[in-house]
Amino acid sequence: MSATIRVDIWSDIACPWCYLGKHRFEAGVAAFRESRPDVQVEVEGHSFELAPDTPLDFAGSEVDFLVKHKGMPASQVEQMLGQMTQLGEAEGVTFAFDRVRHANTARAHRILHLAKEHGAQTALQERLFRAYFSEGEDMSDPETLVRLGAEAGLDPHAVRAALDDEAYGAAVERDIDRARMLGVSGVPFFLIDQKYAVSGAQSAEAFAEALEQVLGLREGASNH
Repeated sequence: MSATIRVDIWSDIACPWCYLGKHRFEAGVAAFRESRPDVQVEVEGHSFELAPDTPLDFAGSEVDFLVKHKGMPASQVEQMLGQMTQLGEAEGVTFAFDRVRHANTARAHRILHLAKEHGAQTALQERLFRAYFSEGEDMSDPETLVRLGAEAGLDPHAVRAALDDEAYGAAVERDIDRARMLGVSGVPFFLIDQKYAVSGAQSAEAFAEALEQVLGLREGASNH
């Protein structure tokens, strides 16, 4: 009998731990499916904005943003980003923080909701992460988002329309409100089977184990 485990994931495109967490989670799912090929893992992504107060036209590097807006010393920021770059390399994720253009991600989240409707959410999210962290693309620029959306298989006209569509803006807000109700203060945040929470970019092994535990709890409950 095939079963399905649902996983809801809250993340932000401008969050390096979310990019890392996405790759670790996918590796965990792959390992889990090797031992449980009859179990499907159904994933739905949700919006979260770590720095919603970033101006839409903010022009500056990641270092500028963290130093000026977060009040962190430049040396501490450089050290932190260096460690993150090394962690990324271990997972096949390229962080080029010297190229990152810190941006407000509200528009990017709108087109992720459009992509969700077309079954292209995971592909678009990966494309946006890479564009932001590896390629120095501006995540708040409409033309950039139209091009990246098209690369992920979306209709460019639909992407352009979604950027100004308040229905998608409302969908982003609903995701953020639900995260608040769940007590989410940081991302990535994973909710398995609508009730088991996993916070942060855990290891692939930890994700595989969590899925296994949820399945065990579910099977245990059905035997009572």
